[in-house]
Amino acid sequence: MISFYFFFTGPHAKTQQMSNSSSIRHFLLLALADTRQLQLLHFCLFLGISLATLLANGLIISAVACGHHLHTPMFFFLLNLALTDLGSICTTVPKAMHNSLWHTNIISYSACAAQVFLLVFFIGTEFSLLTIMCYDRYVSICKPLHYGTLLGSRACAHMAAAAWASAFLYSLLHTANTFSLPLCHGNALGQFFCEIPQILKLSCSHSYFKELGLIAVSVCLVFGCFVFIVFSYVQIFRAVLRIPSEQGRHKAFSTCLPHLAVVSLFLSTAFFAYLKPPSISSPSLDLALSVLYSVVSPALNPLIYSLRNQELKAALWTLMTAWFQKQ
Repeated sequence: MISFYFFFTGPHAKTQQMSNSSSIRHFLLLALADTRQLQLLHFCLFLGISLATLLANGLIISAVACGHHLHTPMFFFLLNLALTDLGSICTTVPKAMHNSLWHTNIISYSACAAQVFLLVFFIGTEFSLLTIMCYDRYVSICKPLHYGTLLGSRACAHMAAAAWASAFLYSLLHTANTFSLPLCHGNALGQFFCEIPQILKLSCSHSYFKELGLIAVSVCLVFGCFVFIVFSYVQIFRAVLRIPSEQGRHKAFSTCLPHLAVVSLFLSTAFFAYLKPPSISSPSLDLALSVLYSVVSPALNPLIYSLRNQELKAALWTLMTAWFQKQ
């Protein structure tokens, strides 16, 4: 997904010329603000968001792990999703906070490669998990008699392992290919963290065609998952509307709407960030969109899931009550 932006925009020249990537020892990230006061404000905002994200996702992981009645496929995949949210925000935010606090914008070449790898890895895993969670809701509502067979503990473990492993391989291939390209257009990135489209803008004009194969794979995978999610929810809503009791429809909707909201937030921010028309692109808009999908989205996911799920709210309340009683 993160390759789409470059596919439509292509490389753009930067001011500092360099012969190839071997001469680059560091990259220059985009500063979040020009004044010291705004930099400290961004540091405080990122600190608050990251702490809230760590707390919320940590509570979900603890509640699902400790609550035996939550050892179901839906909550198992939710635990994995919380892990990807923690990984995503820990990949981008700490370096941005460090740069804001110490008034710098430098990131080393190896740190940039690690950031790209981890970001693609966690985002790819999250999208795979969201697709699997859609399948879980589809089977639960449309094929309830086969739920135990199709989504047994072994099947769930295999699907989660496939999501993590495929994202790892995809990220490894993307990162290795990106950082093997010669960079001829400087080392200044137009983003507050390292991402593939910004690095590809620095590549030589003839070299980015090596990415076309992976871009084609990305397009096919994302489009296939998107079609599957849309088709599944069409079937889900048709099945829910046929439920005779209002309480049954409400229960079905309460398990589907949080997932649908998370999917919509994830896809809408990412798609608009990388597929928006160049005519409406601006540094401030690009920065705002990148903060939305890389920082705000992982922070909102646990809130979205916990608001409408009574079982999860009860487990979280039990966990926090037990913790306070021990103090």
